[in-house]
Amino acid sequence: MEFLAAHHFLRAHLQARVPLPNADFAIFQRYLRPQILRKRQHLLLAGEPCTHLAFVTQGCLRSYSLNGQGHEHTLQFAPEDWWVSDIYSLLTQQPSTLSIDALEDTHLLLLAQADLETIYAQFPIFERYFRLLMQSRYVALQERVNASLSQTASEKYQHFLRKYPGIAQRVPQHFIASYLGITPESLSRVRRQL
Repeated sequence: MEFLAAHHFLRAHLQARVPLPNADFAIFQRYLRPQILRKRQHLLLAGEPCTHLAFVTQGCLRSYSLNGQGHEHTLQFAPEDWWVSDIYSLLTQQPSTLSIDALEDTHLLLLAQADLETIYAQFPIFERYFRLLMQSRYVALQERVNASLSQTASEKYQHFLRKYPGIAQRVPQHFIASYLGITPESLSRVRRQL
């Protein structure tokens, strides 16, 4: 996606959530840096400090962690119109516990953590927008934890399909199984039953 189109995409995303004057967005977009990741390329590796928020304008990323045995656990998919980051690392500047990689060729707009306070002070509407974003992420996290504790594999998969429409056809099934906390074989059974 070309740079101008990416900015229009983000502008539409923001405008759907908060009232955003053109002049404010014109200044805000100066803080954005475009980046393209090729499939399997990493935006962030565990152990590095996370320094940016990334907005996906095209493609799909996933964030994941590794357990002590080296098994991956997918925490989030980030298709178009999603922000992704390791929020813990971004806010504390501690080394990241997550890695973020591209599942497809992906176009991003990066916003540096170092610029956030300046943006908040200059444009309170962005502080409101990011507060609303964090609130919705917290609610989604709580729903996910509750689902992992109480839902069947079939219910988890159906919820996944509602939350990430179209992703099931775009990403490998073993990543979806990892996200759901089930084995790929269990996911295959659930898909057959549905």
